Amino acid sequence: MKLWLARHAKPLIDPGICYGRQDVAADAAATTECAQALAGLLPAGTRVAHSPLQRCAQLAQALRELRPELTCETDPRLQEMDFGAWEGRAWQDIAPAELQAWTDGFSEYAVGGSGESTRQVMARVASAFDGLQGQADTLWITHAGVIRAAALIARGVRQIASAEEWPVEAPSYGQWCTLELQTHS
Repeated sequence: MKLWLARHAKPLIDPGICYGRQDVAADAAATTECAQALAGLLPAGTRVAHSPLQRCAQLAQALRELRPELTCETDPRLQEMDFGAWEGRAWQDIAPAELQAWTDGFSEYAVGGSGESTRQVMARVASAFDGLQGQADTLWITHAGVIRAAALIARGVRQIASAEEWPVEAPSYGQWCTLELQTHS
């Protein structure tokens, strides 16, 4: 089975702002462009699950308009990391000591004081990933952090100890990647 991991189109927010769970819209034209490209590539019978945040829901809706036979469902496990009190703040305005505390305790640190830890993100993405067993090809419309977590989980990594283990690569806005997953009968 193939897991398609699509990142939402460019969000309508100023560059340099931390916006994990902040519910911002995506550029409509870029969303349509991404949906058109995906609509022509997805095999018949592909399941679609998306983050409930509007930048992902927009892409799911645009895709469904082009491919009405696709089954789309909202999955809160596909939301971006909750950055707590950092949400909506410029990254440059977050104290260097706070950023260093996150880097130093990357797995367990509750980002922004009240947000999620990387361990929590990995656990919820793993829960969604484990639910793929026995499914048809699936498209997740999601966020860079979830895509990075899924890539680790697909390689058998369920927990990381340090920031150096976190993948840097992720698809650009409105782009996607695929993972070939082993299915067990």
